[in-house]
Amino acid sequence: MAEKQTILGRISQLTRANINALIDRAEDPQKMLDQLVRDYSNSIVEARQAVAQSIGNLRMAEKDQAKYTAEANDWGNKALAASRKADELRNAGDAAAADKFDSLAKIALTKQITAEQQVSSAQPSIDSQRQVVEQLKTGLTQMEAKLGDLKSKRDELVARQRTAQSQVKVQSALNQINTTDPTSSLGRFEDRVRRVEAQAAGQAELAGTSLESQFAALESSSAQMEAEARLAALKSGNRPSGAPQITAGASDVDIDAAFAALKAESQPTGDTSSY
Repeated sequence: MAEKQTILGRISQLTRANINALIDRAEDPQKMLDQLVRDYSNSIVEARQAVAQSIGNLRMAEKDQAKYTAEANDWGNKALAASRKADELRNAGDAAAADKFDSLAKIALTKQITAEQQVSSAQPSIDSQRQVVEQLKTGLTQMEAKLGDLKSKRDELVARQRTAQSQVKVQSALNQINTTDPTSSLGRFEDRVRRVEAQAAGQAELAGTSLESQFAALESSSAQMEAEARLAALKSGNRPSGAPQITAGASDVDIDAAFAALKAESQPTGDTSSY
């Protein structure tokens, strides 16, 4: 009985446990909940064994009581039969035989009384065992329900913890993005590209200008050389002595005037035809 009371105390303690309070005090709720699930599962196994043993003891006591009850009834029937037989023999005038059956009836009644006492003495223990069994069954049912709640709570908290961890990671990534805005990096890179492009365009323009200048100088030099060659050819002929000189760098007006004077000198007097 003491063992049963101990089991009842453990079951009562476990069923009264405040899961939320335990979770609040735990440093690692998931580990604590896993441990609670294991403890509850082990306690439920022990409780089932205790309930099964208690039920077995109760059924054995009930069988013993039923046996004593049957024995009491049996001895009562034997006493009744012996008493009737004694009455028959006594009515038949056989007093000695009647006394013998009366003695047997008394013995049977004594046995009946003993069996009835055993039935009566067993009843309090049976009642107590029935109460314990009912308490154990109720406690076991509560523990199983508590275990289901505990598993659901654990699964819920584990899922919430994983979700929260994911949210923390996402928020951390977002914070890093906000701290180092990629668009600003792209803007700075674009500025660098534009500066390089501008530098390349400037160098290309500079190279183009230099090349044009070189070609212009070359063309000018070629034209000058040709002009000098033609000039030498002219000089080798009979150029009028009064022809005007054209200096380098002369303007178009000076050149036209020089050619007009040259034309006038080369025409005969009175010839007004155009050159």
